[in-house]
Amino acid sequence: MHEKIRELLTAYARTSLEAHEAAMVAETLRFIATEPQCLWRTCGPGHLTGSAWIVDATRSRTLLTHHLKLEKWLQLGGHADGDGDLLAVALREGCEESGLTTLQPVTGSVFDVDRHWIPARKTEPAHWHYDVRFMFEADADEPLVRAANESKELAWVDVARVTELNPEESMARMVRKTLAARG
Repeated sequence: MHEKIRELLTAYARTSLEAHEAAMVAETLRFIATEPQCLWRTCGPGHLTGSAWIVDATRSRTLLTHHLKLEKWLQLGGHADGDGDLLAVALREGCEESGLTTLQPVTGSVFDVDRHWIPARKTEPAHWHYDVRFMFEADADEPLVRAANESKELAWVDVARVTELNPEESMARMVRKTLAARG
């Protein structure tokens, strides 16, 4: 049922991945194979999400959001809500959460995969996010429009300083990949 996602992740799994990320890709593939409703947030154990790691043309800055509910600096992204095209999900969420109109995928390939625990909130039980991330480029001079229901703040941040705002391995891994791609 989720053939396109499986193919995308299988191709990504063949690339040179750190052991921890390779394990998360394998877990995501297992989840997709066993949970037919994996694209919906009503899927009890968790669901797929699509994220946009947005960089400027020089790859020296990335756009981060200070997430309203999670209280941390993160890349932009959100729920698939039934959409099996996770690149399109990431693009939609990146545009909606930033107001940017110049977002362009750097490639159609996966940039990063992460599996992270989302704590319970008022009406929502704790669950997993299986996050498939793509790199996008944007014009850093374009005005930003913060989605008030998603974010406390938006900011372009020097890639090398991202982990000062959020030291989690998930963010550090994307920083390492971006710096390595810059050469």
